[in-house]
Amino acid sequence: MGWPMAPATHRPAQGFTLIELLVAVSILSILAVMAWRALDNMQQGSTQARTYTNAVLTIDAGLAQWVTDLENMQELLDTTAIDWNGRALRITRRHGTDPHEGVLVVAWTRNEREGTQQWLRWQSAPVRTREAWANAWRNAEQWVLNQNSAERVRETAIAPLSDWQIYYFRGGAWSNALSSAGTPGSPAISDVIVPDGVRLVLTLPAPHPLAGTLTRDWAHASLAAKPS
Repeated sequence: MGWPMAPATHRPAQGFTLIELLVAVSILSILAVMAWRALDNMQQGSTQARTYTNAVLTIDAGLAQWVTDLENMQELLDTTAIDWNGRALRITRRHGTDPHEGVLVVAWTRNEREGTQQWLRWQSAPVRTREAWANAWRNAEQWVLNQNSAERVRETAIAPLSDWQIYYFRGGAWSNALSSAGTPGSPAISDVIVPDGVRLVLTLPAPHPLAGTLTRDWAHASLAAKPS
């Protein structure tokens, strides 16, 4: 006769206590906050990198356009090729490869826009006659002096600018462009001789990534042909 079987006992399944659940939830919350901060830092870093890159590319494009305007400077009878009056640089330049396309009048200045001093460029429509050139030359001056707000549609804001200076290279040396200017003729036309070189000195304010002084020199093609 065998031993009698003891009745089977059922142990209840063990679950999480309330304290364990609270601890788990707290840990998950901490991990979520840490992950969110990491993602936020990555997003901020990406935004700062884009802002930095855009600012550098914009000023680089502005300097490239500056050089292009000078490279395409056009000396024509009864017109002024280049003029610096201490506030703006105006240039008569080719519009394209075909002379029949006419010329452009461009102007560069530093002026206030929306409470900030900006480096600005203005460009006329193509002109094909002496009278049209004279009108464009005057319009550029009026734009610089803020006397014709309609001309703002032709301007491009390059970058914030604290200060800028222009120097001319003449007689083998750099000098203030105003002190090396020729004798004015009429209000629109002068006998200013095109300089052998032009030096642009920009002062960019913080927080621009290139904050500080930036210098760009341009040499006239004829300078290389002159004997040293």
